[in-house]
Amino acid sequence: MKQPLNLSQVRSFGNVEFLARQLVEGFITGLHKSPFHGFSVEFAEHRLYNTGETTRHIDWKVFGKTEKLFVKRYEEETNLRCHLLIDTSSSMYYPESNYGKITFSVMAAACLAYMLQRQKDAVSLTTFADTIDLQTPTKSTPSHVHKLFTQLDLLMQQPKPLRKTAAADIIHQVAEKINKRSLVVIFSDMFDNSEKVDALFSALQHLRHNLHEVLLFHVTDKKTEEDFAFDERPYEFIDLETGEKVKIQPGQVRDTYQQAVKSYFQELKMRCGQYKIDFIEADIAQGFDQILTSYLVKRTKMR
Repeated sequence: MKQPLNLSQVRSFGNVEFLARQLVEGFITGLHKSPFHGFSVEFAEHRLYNTGETTRHIDWKVFGKTEKLFVKRYEEETNLRCHLLIDTSSSMYYPESNYGKITFSVMAAACLAYMLQRQKDAVSLTTFADTIDLQTPTKSTPSHVHKLFTQLDLLMQQPKPLRKTAAADIIHQVAEKINKRSLVVIFSDMFDNSEKVDALFSALQHLRHNLHEVLLFHVTDKKTEEDFAFDERPYEFIDLETGEKVKIQPGQVRDTYQQAVKSYFQELKMRCGQYKIDFIEADIAQGFDQILTSYLVKRTKMR
């Protein structure tokens, strides 16, 4: 079994673009040796000539070798428009030892951006907490994607304290701005106020109503955030988005906590199913193949 990339090493290395390239190339190589080898991961630079269109862009060198008419593909000729949304609220910088969830989300988004660039697809990046911090244009040029990698590198720096999530408001804003059918990919731990579930799904439904496809990666540190696997000793737990503190021993609340979290996550999953939103549980300890495989499955369905 392939070992997942150590997130602390990702932070110390500090070159998102290089790591994304290595991860994607390794993933593609692995696809050819797996049950997923049927996925289209050949990144053609040409497309077949369609009768009646201009002959100006025909690649005559290729015709000389194959006796088939192919047209050169240019950067602006894209098959897909993809919008990457990353939650940058304070809870995404947990665990503090390696800022695990944001580091994982940054690398996962970088891998998708690199794969999209190779497929000549257009991509944008939006980062948000309670407001939108960054929203780039949607382009497919190498220079544009390089700028995205630079922005992703910056996200792994020291976080701003006590930043809450306002995912519903942000998603509504994004839905209003996207004017062409797109794939919207969201990386978030979904630790908004659980009472705001209806508002969140109203926003996600806004995307679906506008005919966008949605991939929601639910980013968690499963060991601690779901299983609550802490040593049995006194802890001071701090809410990273409000600063609220509580001193307890894990065993005092583990069962109640696990039940509440399980119920909340199950509701998220069920509601996503109702709205035909792809909900993927993304444990930061499990590596990035889970992200790339989910993307390829979705892309195949969209054809």
